[in-house]
Amino acid sequence: QVQLAESGGGLVPPGDSLLLSCAASGVTFSVYHMAWFRQGPGKEREFVGSVTWRGGTTLYADSVKGRFTISRDGAKNTVYLQMNTLKPEDTAVYYCAAKYSAVAPTRADAYTRWGQGTQVTVSS
Repeated sequence: QVQLAESGGGLVPPGDSLLLSCAASGVTFSVYHMAWFRQGPGKEREFVGSVTWRGGTTLYADSVKGRFTISRDGAKNTVYLQMNTLKPEDTAVYYCAAKYSAVAPTRADAYTRWGQGTQVTVSS
């Protein structure tokens, strides 16, 4: 099973940028999708974006399209979330997730492995 550990969260002013990292350890060769989800205060967990582990194909939520970029480094077993032009509504705990099937990359219940999350706060 793969283990996931996020890092890179913090407090930034609106318009600023942050880079989140998700380090995967354990058995990674069978992972199909890696994704980022977020959960804001009083909100349900929502899909941010995903990447196929082998092919690098990305998918984004409309709310972050054009501002956030997902990438992965196979040699380092790490997935990144570059967040630009951050807004207060991006404030949330960001989670990294992994799954072994090709279906439903935007559904949280399709993911079987989760990190502990990292807090991102966008505020002046």
